[in-house]
Amino acid sequence: MLALCLSSLLVGIAPADSLNVRLIGSCGSKSRVVGVVVNGNYAYLADEDSGLRIISVSDPAHPLEVGHCVTPDAAEGVAVDGDYAYVADFHSGMRVISVSDPSHPVEVAYYDTPAFAMSVARSGIYAYVVDAPERLYVVSIADPANPIGVGFCDKLGDAKGVALNGECAYVADGDSGLRIISVADPAHPTEVGYCNTLGYAWGVTVSGDYAYVADLESKLRVVSIADPAHPAEVGYCRVSGLAYGVTVLGECAYVADGDSGLRIISVSDPAHPTEVGYHDTPGEALCVAAVGDYVYVADYLAGLEIYQFYGGGIEENFEPPAAGPKPTPTIVRGMLRVPASSVMRGASSVLLDAAGRKIMELQPGANDVSGLAPGVYFVREARAQAQAQAVRKLVLTR
Repeated sequence: MLALCLSSLLVGIAPADSLNVRLIGSCGSKSRVVGVVVNGNYAYLADEDSGLRIISVSDPAHPLEVGHCVTPDAAEGVAVDGDYAYVADFHSGMRVISVSDPSHPVEVAYYDTPAFAMSVARSGIYAYVVDAPERLYVVSIADPANPIGVGFCDKLGDAKGVALNGECAYVADGDSGLRIISVADPAHPTEVGYCNTLGYAWGVTVSGDYAYVADLESKLRVVSIADPAHPAEVGYCRVSGLAYGVTVLGECAYVADGDSGLRIISVSDPAHPTEVGYHDTPGEALCVAAVGDYVYVADYLAGLEIYQFYGGGIEENFEPPAAGPKPTPTIVRGMLRVPASSVMRGASSVLLDAAGRKIMELQPGANDVSGLAPGVYFVREARAQAQAQAVRKLVLTR
């Protein structure tokens, strides 16, 4: 059954350390969590002290650690595919861990790299390991119990992060910016493009025709990769702290911003990315994953933090309430009922989504909202003569 909660929007009611973001749950830690990926009902954490930690997030409000596997060195990054997790373990290369039983993860193999395994990504039957400072290794994981190195690309500079898209690997390369490596021939990965982002690139993700680079120079940088041989920065958004990690979901980039916590950037216009939300985290945000309605932050000494972004794009206008009770929209059996007496002469009401896009015109009486997805919506009443708006927030749940 759909339920709808209604509240007026008032200026200044949000805490100073957050905007459009709320904390859902957390799983604390006294160790050093630096990486996170989410697969199904589990979050997999790279922990520099404890190796791989597995957290059940089936109830995001009450995440619970269900298992862990100690690795030989300091786990710096993690990728998951099916029944296996692949951990970049600093001096100890890439560790392959069976997670078929999340409560009892077991290492089944490893691939040693000569330097410092900092991050790992996977695509198909290959894992891609950044072995700082200079190399990207391609490792066959067709048989996870027997990983085999098939090729590498060197002279990268100071590589930190890696993301895969199609036949290219995108490497965040410290002072050198974004490096694009063709992995069409896994035995001979070759650099095909380069974009100097003019900062210190640490994390990277790819979505569509754009790469998003987390830069320790306090910026999220957007790079067009429509032509991988000629990548070009098209925009950036300055953030408050040191941008370590980034992921993109829909039209938003989620940035792990060190001491400044989680920052959320609208990238609907890649040339003009704009911050639309944030939440200060208790630790130091170093990595971020976004899946469905939730954002998962690897928050160093604070462990795993889970947040929900409930949207931006609506100006929060204060309007003193009129004397006496005022009829407000209510929902009954999937029908949003707008009392005729609540609609002023010369006014129109519309239902907006969390980004401020119009979903439907609202008429006095019953309005069918049974087909809407759960989430945050807004009823906006525009008063033509007064040239003002009254906005009310609706939280739609099942």
